[in-house]
Amino acid sequence: MAHIIVVGNEKGGSGKSTTSMHIATALVRLGFKVGALDLDMRQKSFGRYAENRARFMKLEGITLPSPLYSELPEIDPATLKDGENIYDARLSAAVQAFEADCDFILIDCPGSHTRLSQMAHSLADTLVTPLNDSFVDFDLLARTDADGETILGPSVYSEMVWHARQLRAQAGLSPIDWIVVRNRIGAQNMINKKKMTAAVEKLAQRIGFRIAPGFSERVVFRELFPKGLTLLDLKDIGVTQLSISNIAARQELRDLIKTLNLPGVKVNF
Repeated sequence: MAHIIVVGNEKGGSGKSTTSMHIATALVRLGFKVGALDLDMRQKSFGRYAENRARFMKLEGITLPSPLYSELPEIDPATLKDGENIYDARLSAAVQAFEADCDFILIDCPGSHTRLSQMAHSLADTLVTPLNDSFVDFDLLARTDADGETILGPSVYSEMVWHARQLRAQAGLSPIDWIVVRNRIGAQNMINKKKMTAAVEKLAQRIGFRIAPGFSERVVFRELFPKGLTLLDLKDIGVTQLSISNIAARQELRDLIKTLNLPGVKVNF
């Protein structure tokens, strides 16, 4: 069966689509076949990323290693079993269509709580949660006291992941490997950064996730999106001299893929 990677966070602006596209494209460049789904039925940022990539390749007459992106199939409500949810059926059909031929299936979830997102989390072998370096974002995982250091308890998203873990355990499936990816970490060693680091590490031990290095705030990510490109595509489109920022960003991607520790994956880019 394909290994399912779910990129989820119930807050927008955390870098889910950028993270999703770079993970998917990196795996394809490493020789794996990757199917990709976007469950954000409204914004479809990852879907637009994939469409931009296909359009750019057509305009330039080039082929770049790419994941196989698919929309969720339409389902005739009349074919549903009694009590079966149509969104569950659509996601199941999409996953089944990829499973036979793909090594990995990457599912990008919306920045809100939806039925599709909830189901996707229960399917995850690996769950990747991008998190901005801010206590506003951290509040999604846990509630803290005014000092920013005392954790009062898990928050809504953590409870949803806990529920997904329970469903997998009841089905006899392997536990979810949950990785929180810290994006946009400030370069300066400020007090807030130290508090965030301590809070994330403390919460990791308490509710059971691993911590991975993510992407810093860089202009290059905003420039790549309209063309559907990733950091790994630059040389293929004629960029021979990478800036120091681009080189650092590629190293961040290497570190992320290594930390995910996906089955059979050895980073050599």
